[in-house]
Amino acid sequence: MRTSRQITIPEADRIELERLARGRNTPQKVALRAKIVLLSSRGTPTGDIMQALDTTTPTITLWRNRYVAAGVAGVVKDAPRPGRKPRLSAATVAAVVELTLREKPPNATHWSTRSMAEVAGISDTSVQRIWKGHGLQPHRVETFKLSQDPRFVEKLQDVVGLYVDPPKKAMVFCVDEKSQIQALDRTQPGLPMKKGRAGTMTHDYKRHGTTTLFAALNVLTGDIIGECMPRHRHDEFLAFLKRVDRETPSDLDLHLIVDNYATHKHAAVERWLIRHPRFHLHFTPTSASWLNLVERFFGELTQKRIRRGVFRSVKELVAAIDQYLDQRNRDPKPFVWTASVQTILSKVARAKEALEALH
Repeated sequence: MRTSRQITIPEADRIELERLARGRNTPQKVALRAKIVLLSSRGTPTGDIMQALDTTTPTITLWRNRYVAAGVAGVVKDAPRPGRKPRLSAATVAAVVELTLREKPPNATHWSTRSMAEVAGISDTSVQRIWKGHGLQPHRVETFKLSQDPRFVEKLQDVVGLYVDPPKKAMVFCVDEKSQIQALDRTQPGLPMKKGRAGTMTHDYKRHGTTTLFAALNVLTGDIIGECMPRHRHDEFLAFLKRVDRETPSDLDLHLIVDNYATHKHAAVERWLIRHPRFHLHFTPTSASWLNLVERFFGELTQKRIRRGVFRSVKELVAAIDQYLDQRNRDPKPFVWTASVQTILSKVARAKEALEALH
């Protein structure tokens, strides 16, 4: 039988330990520790203590040594836990954020996790965590352009007013052209998607010509009047206006939101508009195509029907676009404008301040 290390305890400690061992309100873990110390002071073998208290040798050794080092207080109180040290100091995190925002690597236009990790002396995984925690994405960039139109505010108020408070006895359309839509055929057949693998397409293609889609989006209902034409001139725009004229109730005024493309301001177009006074053209500010809701439709068309399509001729491309228009018009959904004029102007002002600060 393994003998226990016998320890000597003062009488005052013995009385306190016996009180802890027998006390009703003593936590069980503290009572166990007190009993270990008391039995050890009597020279009770370790094996007997294990059996009597249903505990283990490491536990007996731990609390016997703790009493020797700190007395009764060491038995009653748990030793403070050091806790997990932070993986990165606040200074390191701040340095990585500052470098990301204020500087660029000497041999690249933006930081990667590996290039930042090399400079900061930490792992690329740590860099990734810091960027995620601070909402930083150096690998991404978004495009913008501030309009320099001297009548920006006036045109903005005009167009947004049509969206949020359209005139009575009138229809509002967003009109534009998606030009140079290419009929692209892949050089080799793609492989279909299957479990664990995305579908494939060859990166190269054959060009089979282009078409231009003229589109008028009904702001209220979401319906689209659309037509593909081979060219993008004022003649085609006039032909499209005539179609809009035919397909809308003749007793309603038509307010068309258009951009500043020269075709829309051609003399022949202006003469036709004078002869058709129910048509009213509202021009968006220059470099503000985002203000025309039909651009949202063009984005959907590209994403859903054109970008991954395979077209062996312009005729196939036009048929695909017409099919998409027909399907959409069966269950049209309008785009709802929510931004106020003041919100837009505030955002533009902040952007201008940020640009001026760079000079």
